[in-house]
Amino acid sequence: MNWRNVSEEISEWIGDYAKRNGIQTLVVGVSGGIDSAVTSTLSAMTGIDTIVLNMPIHQDESQFDLSSRHIEWLKAEWENVSGEVLDLSSTYDEFRAEMGVLTDLSLANSRARLRMTTLYAIAGSNNGIVVGTGNKVEDFGVGFFTKYGDGGVDISPIADLYKSEVFAIGNELGIIEEILDAAPTDGLWDDGRTDEEQIGASYDELEWAMKELENPSNSEMSDREREVIDLYIDLHESNSHKMVPIPVFKLNSAYRGD
Repeated sequence: MNWRNVSEEISEWIGDYAKRNGIQTLVVGVSGGIDSAVTSTLSAMTGIDTIVLNMPIHQDESQFDLSSRHIEWLKAEWENVSGEVLDLSSTYDEFRAEMGVLTDLSLANSRARLRMTTLYAIAGSNNGIVVGTGNKVEDFGVGFFTKYGDGGVDISPIADLYKSEVFAIGNELGIIEEILDAAPTDGLWDDGRTDEEQIGASYDELEWAMKELENPSNSEMSDREREVIDLYIDLHESNSHKMVPIPVFKLNSAYRGD
């Protein structure tokens, strides 16, 4: 596949959407990972003003540094890019103190939701939209994102790309090597745990499971492959509420006299 052509088509798609809707600014949260690096680069390629934000919350130093380095690379390559660091650590600390006892998972998700609020505040102040960074496995496979956190976006330019395809585009676009080599992580935990440690499977395995369930090969599976399939199905079902429209009660038309 010609990944240069694919990246240009995605960038044109972002630009066309913005122009059709009178949008002047693209806003992207940059985490130091491959998904946000590729998404922010595709946004920069549109020529539209692109604001990229590093939003640390007691962040692992390596993640913070990768995010900052990517922002500096973008600014050097595209004049339409501006970026800054918005440290949300004290905001998070105050929120945590006011809320009292919360579960670790709720606190982790709260970090993502504080970042979403920040992105929309910036977008709303610049006639902009928030550009999502989720890939296909996360957004439509296992639901590995925070509802109304990193799942709260206006458009999703890479949500039909498998993780391996995101890496392929990243290679084509010249994303810095350290980001390409870094273990994927959502950056929501103080211990710096990786996505694979949280999920229990690698993205390669999850991608394989997603494809296998869509188009079964009918070949005999190993014990590990069966384990991954079961894990994928469990995650897909348990997180389905993130991936389907919000349930809406429908009023019986008889009440309205229809």
